[in-house]
Amino acid sequence: MTAKTWPRNVFEQLYKQNPDPWGFETSPYEQDKYATTLALTGPGPFDQALELGCSIGVLTASLTPRCKHLLAVDIAETALTHARRRCATFPNVTFRRARLPDEFPTLPRESCDLILISELLYFLAPADILHLAQHCLAIRRPHTPIILVNWTGPTNTPCTGDTAADLFIEFCRTQGLTTHPADRRETCRFDRLT
Repeated sequence: MTAKTWPRNVFEQLYKQNPDPWGFETSPYEQDKYATTLALTGPGPFDQALELGCSIGVLTASLTPRCKHLLAVDIAETALTHARRRCATFPNVTFRRARLPDEFPTLPRESCDLILISELLYFLAPADILHLAQHCLAIRRPHTPIILVNWTGPTNTPCTGDTAADLFIEFCRTQGLTTHPADRRETCRFDRLT
């Protein structure tokens, strides 16, 4: 891969070859990651939550009961087909296909009271990470947490998980947010910005 943001066709191909390419449904790593992420979000209820990088909707299904409205976004329509099926009994969740940051959902300013970005940032080029941070800050209500989850193991993505998280966090700090490193594991980090 190059230092450019990964294009949609790469993800579509991954999900067409394997509907669960990272073991979201079965991996102990993923199950532990979901539990930690949900603990960081808190119990809610959230009026309008935004989940960026929802994939096949495993975490979405656990997050949805905490939200009055949840918008879950992913780049791959193939993944979203599985996510919609998984969350079909939840009328409060909406799915949208978007290539971030260019196709960031149109939401009113200060409309979201939870923003979750899970294992997405390191697929973006540095400039796109900063652009995504700008979008998130514009739709974030005051005091709303932004939860970041990033793989920190070896990868061939445009950024490492640490670099991607640090770029996003540094931009948010310049806009007055405070970072609370919640947890760091051998191959994953969790950050909470408020």
